[in-house]
Amino acid sequence: MTEDESEQRPRRRSPWGVLALVMLSGLAMMRNGANIEGGPPQPAAAAAVAVRPDQLTANPPTPPSDMEVLDHSSVQRIRIPSISVDAPVMTVGLDAQGWIDAPPPQDRNLAGWYLNGISPGQQGSSVIVGHVDNAQGPAVFFGLGSTKPGSRIEVERYDGRTAVFEVYGVEVFSKESFPGARVYGDTGHPELRVITCGGGYSKDKGYDGNVVVFARMVASR
Repeated sequence: MTEDESEQRPRRRSPWGVLALVMLSGLAMMRNGANIEGGPPQPAAAAAVAVRPDQLTANPPTPPSDMEVLDHSSVQRIRIPSISVDAPVMTVGLDAQGWIDAPPPQDRNLAGWYLNGISPGQQGSSVIVGHVDNAQGPAVFFGLGSTKPGSRIEVERYDGRTAVFEVYGVEVFSKESFPGARVYGDTGHPELRVITCGGGYSKDKGYDGNVVVFARMVASR
C-alpha cells in the first residue's frame, strides 16, 4: 500500500476500549505455525505464559525533556538491529471476526501497523504486529522473544521522520488472560508495542500466547 492510498483511509483513533476488546478477543496471528523444532526464542523471565501485569520487569527509560512528539503518519519500515529485523510495514485493519488483522503470512519479512490506532511517535501506544513463523519456517518476528531491555527499535514513517524507541520490557502473555490495560494503555509518553505469537505450541491450536515488546520513544530524526 502506498502512502497516498493509506492516507485516503480514515485516520480516526479507535477508542481504547474498542482496541482493547479487539486485542482481548485473541491476537492469534499464526494459528498453524511451522512447528519448528525448539520453537522461537522466549523471554527467560516469562517462560510460563501466566505472567500478571504486576509481574512485569519494566523500567521505562526517561526521554529527553526537549524530545519532539510527532504528528500522525503512516509507517514504512521497522528495524530492530539486535535481532536483525529490517522489514517493510503495511497497514492493517480488522478482519471479519473483529480482530486486528495480520500481514499476509506468505511474506516472511513483513510487519503490520494498525491504521486506526496511534502512529509510532505520537502520544500513546502504537502497535506493530507480525508473524513468528509460517509454513516455510521462521518469519519476521521469530526472534522477538530474545530482545533485551535497552535494545533500540527504529520505525521509519512516510513523512520522512524516524521514531527511535528503547525496549524496557519483553513478556509472554496467555491469550486467555491478555492484560489489555497494561499493554495498550496510554502511559503519557509515545510508546510502541511489538507483538507476535509465543508461548506453547500445538498443531491443532497454534500458539497459546503472545510475545509483547514494550518500548518508549527516546529520540526522533
